[in-house]
Amino acid sequence: MLQSSLFDTLESNVRSYCRGFPTVFERALGATQWDDKGRRFIDFFAGAGALNYGHNHPEIKGKVLEFLSRDMVLHALDMHTGAKLAFMQAFQRTALAPRGLHYKLQFTGPTGTNAVEAALKVVRRVTKRTQVWAFSGGFHGMSLGALAVTANFEARQAAGVPLAYGTFLPFAANESEIDCSLWAIRTALEDGHSGMDKPAAFIVETIQAEGGINVAPARWLQGLRAIATEHDILLIVDDIQVGCYRTGEFFSFDEAGIEPDLVILSKSIGGLGFPMSLLLIKPELDIWQPGEHTGTFRGNQLAFVAGAAALDLAVKLNMPSVVRQREQQVQEGMTQRMKAAGLDLPLRGRGLIWGIDMANAGGGEAAKRVARACFADGLMVERAGRQDCVVKLLPPLLIEPELLDEGMDILAQALRSQA
Repeated sequence: MLQSSLFDTLESNVRSYCRGFPTVFERALGATQWDDKGRRFIDFFAGAGALNYGHNHPEIKGKVLEFLSRDMVLHALDMHTGAKLAFMQAFQRTALAPRGLHYKLQFTGPTGTNAVEAALKVVRRVTKRTQVWAFSGGFHGMSLGALAVTANFEARQAAGVPLAYGTFLPFAANESEIDCSLWAIRTALEDGHSGMDKPAAFIVETIQAEGGINVAPARWLQGLRAIATEHDILLIVDDIQVGCYRTGEFFSFDEAGIEPDLVILSKSIGGLGFPMSLLLIKPELDIWQPGEHTGTFRGNQLAFVAGAAALDLAVKLNMPSVVRQREQQVQEGMTQRMKAAGLDLPLRGRGLIWGIDMANAGGGEAAKRVARACFADGLMVERAGRQDCVVKLLPPLLIEPELLDEGMDILAQALRSQA
């Protein structure tokens, strides 16, 4: 039986990414994958952001293989292990100490949405308020609590029940929207006739990845932080997809110079794509009683090993410098290629997450044709945003410059032929 036919008959209809990338993948290295027929694909998808360090990075993989060879503990729930200790030491050394940040680390279940759920629970416990204010265009996961603060209507419909205690406010995606958005937030809090209950927290992505690569200006984030502090509201930053050096620095909010009360990390924190999810909590907010938020797989030992190795590798390679170089290459390269093709399409992003907005050039259907044409020519890109009209560039951070150029050539040709 043809393998793809077995996938169709035996696997649930809920599968999604395999529909956009219809082949059977076998091998992967760096920013490249190969299918079972030996065909090569340049990866501008990176596991939806879980592979910032690329596929099978030899230094990270070497640490995992060495760990496996010694019959070390592989499953430990939340018990103390050497692998967890080494990860925590690496995280403190590379992510927290250089920034003067003080957070407690909560290892939740292995998906980002689980850490979102933990954050929502703890802010409500601390403040004794129920509402959490989120932002239009935001995406925080597919479990019920996370969906309540996710704006995507299609995703919300899948819940099958009313989604409560989430309120949405305007997100500022450019400088011209900052003052209006901050005014709306402040007015909702200070107008006794706004009809809106004071929230326990704001939850925000500094760059809305699934929302269409909407980049929040630093001044807006600073204003949001100031409002939260003034009104005794906690600030949660969801850094699941754009943390771990995706925007250049380790945290995406570094550029704005703000300090969230809680930070959510997942995806690339696991080093090689291993499942791990991490909630950073200011110490005074860590009011959990033992076992109040738990999970069988919250202590992924291989993720600890790979994650620690990835953190050390990033320091060794000076990852912020690497990302800045790739950022310039993408921004200049795609701008030049689209200009040469006579295309006037908005390009937005930061670091190594970029989107090409086709809302006014055929919309979601045109973006789908572009993604399909790219895949036919050996490039993996996904779509995001409203009606999936944004073509998303999310390559591994360590992609070779020549491979990045080759991928952009394929993308430009697909835009030229399909837009």
